[in-house]
Amino acid sequence: MGQAISRFFKKYARFKGYASRSEYWWVALAQFVLYMVLGGIYGVVFASLMENSPNMDTYSTGMSAGFEAEGGAAVALMAVSLVNLAVALALLIPTLALTWRRLHDAGFPGPFYFLGFIPVVGPILLLVLLVVPTRQEKHQAIWADPTND
Repeated sequence: MGQAISRFFKKYARFKGYASRSEYWWVALAQFVLYMVLGGIYGVVFASLMENSPNMDTYSTGMSAGFEAEGGAAVALMAVSLVNLAVALALLIPTLALTWRRLHDAGFPGPFYFLGFIPVVGPILLLVLLVVPTRQEKHQAIWADPTND
């Protein structure tokens, strides 16, 4: 796992080359855990903010009538939101590059990444392409990384 994450950052914006299934999925697992932790922190801060809101009211249906963000909890919520945004933006390009290289390793052109934007079926199709084993016979010279590291 450590080696996969190291290569992930070492090849930050390198779209040429190949990424094995294990390299891709170890990084995907690490990102999942990171986002779960950040989401958990966000949820705790948000729940604290709602609980301590002086204007918090509920109807008989249990629906929230609203809340006011004030004081330290509001600042904490904004800080956690900014950290989430910063992490997402920092990992955007390397994740795109890793996915691109994984598609190359499976024998598909990198731009197949954009199939994931097709509603409903796109993400499923992209997932299927990402789990395909390495197919060296499909590798193309144009995809090769000239630095080979």
